[in-house]
Amino acid sequence: MRPRALLACLLGLVVLLVTGCGGSGSPPEASTPSSPPPSAALPPEATPSPTRTAPPKPALRPLPAKLPAGLVRTTGTERVALTFDDGPDPAWTPQLLDRLKAAKVTATFCVVGTQVRKYPGLLRRIVREGHQLCNHSWHHDLDLARRPVAEIRADLVRTDKEIRRAVPDAEVPFYRQPGGRWTAEVVKVAKQLGMRSLHWTVDPKDWAKPTAATIQKRVKRAARPGAVVLLHDGGGNRAATLAACPKLIAALKRDHGITRLT
Repeated sequence: MRPRALLACLLGLVVLLVTGCGGSGSPPEASTPSSPPPSAALPPEATPSPTRTAPPKPALRPLPAKLPAGLVRTTGTERVALTFDDGPDPAWTPQLLDRLKAAKVTATFCVVGTQVRKYPGLLRRIVREGHQLCNHSWHHDLDLARRPVAEIRADLVRTDKEIRRAVPDAEVPFYRQPGGRWTAEVVKVAKQLGMRSLHWTVDPKDWAKPTAATIQKRVKRAARPGAVVLLHDGGGNRAATLAACPKLIAALKRDHGITRLT
């Protein structure tokens, strides 16, 4: 029996050698590095920057149902006054000045600050030839009178400074609101700055470019003693206005007389 026991022992030893001590009977697996977490393979997310929101603009003040008090709408005499808006303009203002000089009349020029900055020499000619000046805002903002009072004041002050940069001793006794869109607030600010608010009583709508004959007819029909006539020497093609001026001025001189605003 001993040889058998010895054989069994030898067989057991062989089995142990083949399978490995304490093995499961299957070959050990090669070790592999653990997979990184999904987020490790992606670039880091940028931290969102805070959104900058501009403060809301103040709501525009509503226009009044009727024109506010304190507007100049008459010369205070039997004579009428001529006013010209939106210049000075290099194409039209010199020609208009020539016509006024030939007719021996003076007018009020409601000037825009940005135009004065571009053409200070034209402003100097206007003053040199005896015409009156009127502040017509910095860049013809139709809604200026509806804005906060501080914005109104800054605009009018800036325009006055530009006028006096061209003509240091210039007098600017009037302010005219673009589009005639007045509020009590802009009238008050102009008064605080030493300017009277200048409106009009005759508007032939020459800004819409009617013919010269139409401009003449509209002015003649609407003019009354003391009228303030609105015309334009800037803001567009003013060929029709220039063409209308000789006859228009002659008719006003004959029927009413023309005076400088004071």
